[in-house]
Amino acid sequence: MNNRADYYTLAPAAANAMLALEEAVANASIEPSLCELVKIRASQINGCLFCLDMHSKSAKKAGERELRLCHLPLWRESPLFSAREQAALEWTETLTRPGKHGATDEDYQKLAAHFSEKEIVDLTFVISTINAWNRLGVAFRNRPGAMDKMLGLENVMPE
Repeated sequence: MNNRADYYTLAPAAANAMLALEEAVANASIEPSLCELVKIRASQINGCLFCLDMHSKSAKKAGERELRLCHLPLWRESPLFSAREQAALEWTETLTRPGKHGATDEDYQKLAAHFSEKEIVDLTFVISTINAWNRLGVAFRNRPGAMDKMLGLENVMPE
């Protein structure tokens, strides 16, 4: 049971702004399947079970293969991800766990080999948004599956 504050009720203006940002990134130039992989990977790193649960189900519902989801934590070792997906996942990890020098020019150039400038901006907004959601999920311990019915995810990955 969650006994932490309900941020949506207590800060509706900020919560609605986050929802508006989420709606804006939903229209990103990045393919939805890649957006889901990025959201899952950031959620794994950040330890947000709520978002990990939601985006794993969303990815599966959209046709993502179970094996790729299983390989995602070790994507560098897996042959199942394209060079473009690998670049996006590396950028996700760089922005989710930035080192003391942040994203280097080398990091950016690796990404630029696979993405246009517009796509880089859109991908960065996707990553930034999921990181913000992860912080809320970790802080307030949203219950995994709480939004399944509303999102049509209740039967995607039955126990």
